[in-house]
Amino acid sequence: MTMNLYPEDSFGNQESGETIPVRTKLHNGTSLGYVNLTVSDLNRSMEFYQRVIGFQVDEISEEQASLGVAGRRMLVLSELPGAVKVPYRSGLYHFAILTPSRRALGGSLRNLIDTGTEIQGGADHLVSEALYLADPDGNGIEIYRDRPKNEWQYENGKLLMSTDPLDYQGILASTNGTNSTWLGLEKGTRLGHIHLHVAHLDQAADFYEQVLGFDFVMEYMDSAAFLSTGGYHHHVGINTWNGVGAAANPPDAVGLRYFTINLATSCALSPDAKHVAYTELRRRRWRDVSLDEMTESKEGESDFIPDSLADPSIGPESNMTQRSPTVK
Repeated sequence: MTMNLYPEDSFGNQESGETIPVRTKLHNGTSLGYVNLTVSDLNRSMEFYQRVIGFQVDEISEEQASLGVAGRRMLVLSELPGAVKVPYRSGLYHFAILTPSRRALGGSLRNLIDTGTEIQGGADHLVSEALYLADPDGNGIEIYRDRPKNEWQYENGKLLMSTDPLDYQGILASTNGTNSTWLGLEKGTRLGHIHLHVAHLDQAADFYEQVLGFDFVMEYMDSAAFLSTGGYHHHVGINTWNGVGAAANPPDAVGLRYFTINLATSCALSPDAKHVAYTELRRRRWRDVSLDEMTESKEGESDFIPDSLADPSIGPESNMTQRSPTVK
């Protein structure tokens, strides 16, 4: 089961009003699916994501391509010729590719060096080691590996994360003795998290926690917050580093179109919770959603929110009513 989250769902440009809490949480087995990015040149982006990042092409059409690893879709590229990056807007900060091991991260690092790709930064976050870069359109990318959960540190019951210097040499050394020919991202690689620029931190956090049912993990310097399911460090990161009140990305810009959340089969919303989610979406002026659309999906799967959740108050309402929720 998948539901699509459009960027404007969570940017916090919403009308004031009492939040109606959803009375259930997402199942611990919830995970992220894939991101859909607008790019200005499909062929250029496909070449980058295959040669530099290590994805494999699954499907391709004249204006769109789907890429992933070992049959797992992680990225959809949608071409919009002439699209440009617009600064200081709500939208994608980065999407994060989770590798299955430090050795696998080392293979990615070595390939970035071999291809002469600019690495914008790297950090040891205590729970993970991460590399940061951008695609040809400036869409942010993180490639990382998690430390084993038994190595995570806590203080007074709260998870500790940091931004410490990265041990690049140690990561490269982890590949010693392996095949020198890099074959791309390894099986087991997946979309680990997504990090968004938002307009208002509290309202965006409220959306993910109260409406969708993620757990709040931590806040950082009053300008960023992290949410997850199952005790993970974060599936969703949000920040106001592009400015409080940052406007939405225009439709003719490169950037995030939407990302998907895979709901665990046992992640059924109760009828009460389903009604509350419906009421909340209507309160936020979503005109096209109906309670009938919050029904069973395929046989054996669970009830879930319609796959298109969006907050129209971030932009022109006419743009939002063109999106009709569907159940997948």
